[in-house]
Amino acid sequence: MRVPKIALEEHVIEPELADDAAKYYPKETWARLRPRLLGMHSQLLADMDAAGIEKAVLSLHSPGIQAIPDKRQAVEMARRGNDYLAEQVAKQPRFRAFAALPLQDPEAAARELTRCVKELGFKGALVNGFSEIDKENSVVYCDLPQYWPFWETMESLGVPFYLHPRYLVEERSDLAGHPWLRGSAWAFGVDTATHALRLMTSGLFDKYPKLTVILGHLGETLPNVVWRIDHRIGAIARGIPARKKMAEYLRQNCYFTTSGNYCTHALLDTILSVGADRILFAVDYPFEAMAEAAEWFDHLDSISETDWTKIARSNAEKLLRF
Repeated sequence: MRVPKIALEEHVIEPELADDAAKYYPKETWARLRPRLLGMHSQLLADMDAAGIEKAVLSLHSPGIQAIPDKRQAVEMARRGNDYLAEQVAKQPRFRAFAALPLQDPEAAARELTRCVKELGFKGALVNGFSEIDKENSVVYCDLPQYWPFWETMESLGVPFYLHPRYLVEERSDLAGHPWLRGSAWAFGVDTATHALRLMTSGLFDKYPKLTVILGHLGETLPNVVWRIDHRIGAIARGIPARKKMAEYLRQNCYFTTSGNYCTHALLDTILSVGADRILFAVDYPFEAMAEAAEWFDHLDSISETDWTKIARSNAEKLLRF
């Protein structure tokens, strides 16, 4: 019998943020998602049992704190949300948590991360892409110089940073008239991959070589296209600050989860690109079904049992120090 799994991208919502999140979904979709996001001690546990998942790492629903432009409010809501997550973990030993961070204020984010790791026992942080700062619909990515002291704190604590997607705040011209491409079908991955590339190309991992970033959905396509990226940067460097190829950063500084990407050949391509030691099981609950994720993963016969066990749990146990 195969070992029980650990799932790393499973979402809940702080009750005060629930009403704001409704605007991102059709009414009937939100009516289905809301009770699941709030029902971690009932529906989530039942789904975990049915899917053979022993532990789940909880994180706040996207966009969460990143969509609060007011810095003071973002700091307050991050602390409140993390206290809420800590309460849920304390009630249920099968849960762990990733911290929400108010990156609108990098110094406050570093302090909150430190509190969550050292006092609350959190396993890292999950941040929903870019942050809105001072005004709605602003877009600030965290490769910018003001964030580097935060990244130093992240590295010193030895915990991973999960870079998670969020809805774009403005209608992009290339997506105008195509609303079906604005969310998880396409734009989520494109924006998150671009954010990750900004981190890598900025030289961040040269400055902080022990820093670890997790990317969901089997790496938002990056493991599959990194050869082309490195090939063209090598041909036309344009003054890139990074000292290494992007493929090296993917293999040395990144981990990749299976969340919402239950495609066998995509998994095999990712293993070929970064190795099975860098891949972690995840579902993306409640936006994806645990039963579907487990049905796919539990019946994989195209990878070795050793690699299956690594992805199912042992990589997570090592990375998150379970």
